[in-house]
Amino acid sequence: MTISKHIFVFLLIVSVLSLGDGCTSLPNVSEMIDEASTTQKPRQIVSSKGLLTPQKSKAIMERLKQSVDQTDILERHTVVVESVTESPLTKGNKVTLLADGQATYAAMFEAIRHAKGHLNLETFILEDDEIGRKFIDLLLQKQGEGIQVNIIYDSVGSIKTSEAFFKNLRDKGIQVVEFNPVNPLKGHGEWFLVHPDHRKILIVDGKVAIIGGINISSVYSSRLSGRQKPQGEPLPWRDTDVQLEGPAVTEAQKLFLQTWLKQKGPQLAEPDYLPVQQEYGNVLVRVVGSTPGQDNRITFIVYVSAITFAENSIHLTNAYFIPDEQILAAFCDAARRRVDVKIILAATSDSSVAVNAARYNYTELLQAGVKIFERRNAILHAKTAVIDGVWSTVGSTNLDYWSLLSNDEVNVVVLNRDFAAKMEGMFAKDLAESDQIQLEKWQKRPATQKLKEAFSHLFVQWL
Repeated sequence: MTISKHIFVFLLIVSVLSLGDGCTSLPNVSEMIDEASTTQKPRQIVSSKGLLTPQKSKAIMERLKQSVDQTDILERHTVVVESVTESPLTKGNKVTLLADGQATYAAMFEAIRHAKGHLNLETFILEDDEIGRKFIDLLLQKQGEGIQVNIIYDSVGSIKTSEAFFKNLRDKGIQVVEFNPVNPLKGHGEWFLVHPDHRKILIVDGKVAIIGGINISSVYSSRLSGRQKPQGEPLPWRDTDVQLEGPAVTEAQKLFLQTWLKQKGPQLAEPDYLPVQQEYGNVLVRVVGSTPGQDNRITFIVYVSAITFAENSIHLTNAYFIPDEQILAAFCDAARRRVDVKIILAATSDSSVAVNAARYNYTELLQAGVKIFERRNAILHAKTAVIDGVWSTVGSTNLDYWSLLSNDEVNVVVLNRDFAAKMEGMFAKDLAESDQIQLEKWQKRPATQKLKEAFSHLFVQWL
């Protein structure tokens, strides 16, 4: 049963007005940094065989520090993150960078075909279109082979997908959970439309995980998005995922299982969702999940503290850039202390209001020395960063209020010089396809553009 557009809008307004204090403010990261510096504990890294001793963990971090230029991001930032999350730093991982939908779907299909026990998918959008049906056909094939398939989809993100689509999956044995149903009659005793599940995670046999910004939708499956530039030429979507193999996959699996339990999903019969891991590489990885609440905005804390401790370079790509005051200040402070801060943002988006709201902050950032670029010839949807040539993140978190305050999000944080180099290479390619915003020219933009920015900024809490 679907609800009408008018009812949907009414429920959205009611839900926004009913937001509690726990979802309307972000934690003070400066206070967390001060507190973490006085309560530092010996760092411990998790390997495929379990928790390493503090001595072995320290030795690993020392070797990493010696491989790059001096930076606080490997010590002080890590201490802050470990003070707010139980997700450990894991060693022995292989991380593969996946740029855009074609590469990501190819990796997903390959992993699914090799599944032997179970397949867990958590996604914001699951569309009943060409790529969605191709994806589901493969999952149904694996279900028919005795591989248990479990799906969590977001009710708001997948609102255009019919009930019949999901009923067909359930009828054929796939276990499906609708995250926070839009229809309050289908809820689990409570209803929060303003708490979406924005995560995108695929986990195969507890051994392979693919995480990032890509939904299950045909807009990613080819070069064409169906959206139009002013000249009428179609645009591709630009997004990024990573594939994980190794102990970090266990942490991604835990996030999936936690959400499944919270959403009262059917009991999972497969006994080996958390298998013994092997080590496939030498990359340090932390999988970070956020949920709404004053103390649970982990990806927000990760971003603010990483920017705060950067000493050399910050190269960030973000689809919906509507930062709060702490993030804005962190970027400006970094640029003033001569960190090379470059940010690639969207010139064209599926939300023109979001683009104009982002542009509202350009003047302050440019005056501080931040270099801003707008990606041309694409609809930017990626959420990535690489800092000081060693710290990288890829995930679902936008630097806007919905992501930072209200969504379930997930990011992969990678501490590795070689992977950071690959991230820098990807950033350089995007930079070559971007136009730099120059302060002098920006200050002379038309008054009508300034009015659009000011008007859009009024709605930042809902973008």
